Amino acid sequence: MRDIRILKKVVISSKMPKMIMLMAIISTTLFATQNNAQSIARVGSTAAPFLKIGVGGRALGMGDAYTTLAEDITGMYWNPAGTAEMTKMQLIVNHYDYLADLYFDYGAFAIPIENIGTIGAFIGHLGMPDIERTTISAPNGTGEKVSAGSIVIGLSYSRALTDRFSLGGNVKLVSETIWHSTASTFAFDIGVLYRTFFNNVRIGMSISNFGSDMQIEGRDMLVQHDINSAFAGNNENLNAYLDTDKFPLPIVFRFGISANIAKDFLNSTEHDWIISVDAVHPNDNKEYLNFGTEVKLYNMISLRTGFRQLLLEQREGGLTFGFGVDLSVMNVNLKVDYANVDYGRLDHQNKFSLIFSF
Repeated sequence: MRDIRILKKVVISSKMPKMIMLMAIISTTLFATQNNAQSIARVGSTAAPFLKIGVGGRALGMGDAYTTLAEDITGMYWNPAGTAEMTKMQLIVNHYDYLADLYFDYGAFAIPIENIGTIGAFIGHLGMPDIERTTISAPNGTGEKVSAGSIVIGLSYSRALTDRFSLGGNVKLVSETIWHSTASTFAFDIGVLYRTFFNNVRIGMSISNFGSDMQIEGRDMLVQHDINSAFAGNNENLNAYLDTDKFPLPIVFRFGISANIAKDFLNSTEHDWIISVDAVHPNDNKEYLNFGTEVKLYNMISLRTGFRQLLLEQREGGLTFGFGVDLSVMNVNLKVDYANVDYGRLDHQNKFSLIFSF
């Protein structure tokens, strides 16, 4: 019986390179027709760009190079396969001011279940203060307030197929609203994570935000229209709805590799030194690299730095840095992470996140 289990494990392991290759082929097919060999950047051509806002102070402090390191609850954003490595229930609270007057909130909960996998749920919201409505006849405002916002709600599942290979995915509802009009769709994420036999070097891939196009609809699209202005005497105020354009979601393909130099190369038992690199292929921009590194001392204090959008022309990303502290209070582990992220001409942003493990 033991031999059968070992044989089954070997068979599954032999399929890992094929699965990784399959994801690479799928990603290439998805982007080939859209990016036109990346001769055009296509910036601003997708709906729901808030889906590209990163989650977690650790990931942001390491320059978003997190595809292979997402082994906590933030994996639901970066690579859902990573949550299969969780051993405790986790809860994340993520809030920060974004660019201009925008603010971003993210919360998630995940629980690992033995022999089943890790199940989780998440919600993210990009909001802004209400603004006063203006019209042609009232350019200074009508007194009526207009709201706008974007939200994503999803479920996640991951499982370790072997002690070195895991697979995960998300299904989520994406919605954007402005005044009385809304655009909604469903989207999917999928990811794989593999720890190699060469000093536990990690390889990971993920495809995020794969779904149908979004089209805004609602009562704001209702207009009065003269169907034939050349014909006298007809009804000049027939109800009609504007047929708005459809826009694709911001699909992102990530391929990452990382290694713990201190632990797996230098045999350190008290400290970690991680180096990570991600290659990112979005459908609304050209390819670029993210680089990050982290030094963790005595499993308590972490120092991080990284660089976003390396090799990208006209980038707004840049240098990042941050730190983290691991605390334990009454059988509850708390991770406090901070990151400072450079947005180029849009200045630096401070990011905080809290992760509870219990």
